Amino acid sequence: MMALTTAEKARWAVAAMFSANGFTMGIWATQIPLILPRHQITESTLGLLIVVLGLGATGAMLFAGKLIAAFGSRRVLTGFSLCLIPVMPAVVFAPNVAVIAVAMAVFGAMAGCMDVSMNAQAVAIERRLGRAIMSSSHGFWSLGGFVGGTAGSLALAHMGAEQQSLLAAAVTAVLVFGALPFLLPEAPTTSAAASAPREKTRIIPRSAGLWLLGAMVLFCMVPEGAVMDWAAIYLGKDLGADLVRAGLAFGFFAGAMAIMRFAGDRVRNRHGAVKTLRVSGLIGAAGLMGGALAPLDWVAIASFAVAGIGIANMVPIIFSAAGNHPGVPSGTAISTVTMVGYAGILFAPASIGYVAEHIGYRLTYGVLALLLVGVAALAGRVSAADALHPADAPLPRTSPAQ
Repeated sequence: MMALTTAEKARWAVAAMFSANGFTMGIWATQIPLILPRHQITESTLGLLIVVLGLGATGAMLFAGKLIAAFGSRRVLTGFSLCLIPVMPAVVFAPNVAVIAVAMAVFGAMAGCMDVSMNAQAVAIERRLGRAIMSSSHGFWSLGGFVGGTAGSLALAHMGAEQQSLLAAAVTAVLVFGALPFLLPEAPTTSAAASAPREKTRIIPRSAGLWLLGAMVLFCMVPEGAVMDWAAIYLGKDLGADLVRAGLAFGFFAGAMAIMRFAGDRVRNRHGAVKTLRVSGLIGAAGLMGGALAPLDWVAIASFAVAGIGIANMVPIIFSAAGNHPGVPSGTAISTVTMVGYAGILFAPASIGYVAEHIGYRLTYGVLALLLVGVAALAGRVSAADALHPADAPLPRTSPAQ
């Protein structure tokens, strides 16, 4: 049996990091309902706390890009992944609303910055291997979220919130510490950027093309959030589905996404990023339009599963394109694109609910389908995602700490 190369080991290490991040978010989903009775707060206050988490993530992401440019993705990912380990117990053990608000802001910042740095690490590994790994890396995030949500629910029922959060922190620690030694060393870009145009050292880059990639991520994430937050209500209200069948809409959507993400790298390596994104966008749009026009609940459920197949690999491809965007360090580019996308996830649910209340869910999903058509039309913008050249030269020199 052939020994794994440094890049191949790093490929599985970053998969563990994606799994750890997704696992923590899955655990968090199981803890959300318990915050209400524990702190005697209303749903509105809980909503504000969740907004604080999102603001912590989006606010910290741009600084993660600056840190990656200065120190390399391995060091930054190491730091933020270690900081992620205690955040769930910190949220659960918070004695009052003021402390939990601070804990959730820190939670969002650590999870968001880890998100940016692990995507930057995945881009570096793609370059080293000369092939795509981004979609399957996001598949591991989905897998981690599934395990966190299902196993976390069982643990919650048998041992309570506090013990579950400690066990979750231990599992996260095992994944993180197991991965750290095998992450890919990556030279910082600060020294090179010192003599380069100022664009390369900005926290907020001016590149219009990069912001367009961010808008494309936004246009992909908003429909995803619309299915997650509103599909069950749509099926129940407009199609008369019972609670079980209504819940299947997002379940089938998420399951199709996870499966397709593990197949996505092979598809992209064979057909290229541009063609894969274009076809994926059209499939996703067809699924959403099918859901909008569905005469029966099972037709809508099947249509949302088709939408999941299409949407699954769109964001990973755009992240790869951002990481290879010319003239901007990988970490800075990914942090910018991720921030724009997360802003959409943060504000879209309430906006979609407001729009659907006035024009109906069917028309809303039809409009969201057009967003994916727009991304498909802009698929040529992700050609940089195919700029993967296996590095035959030795890995960059790094300090022993890296």
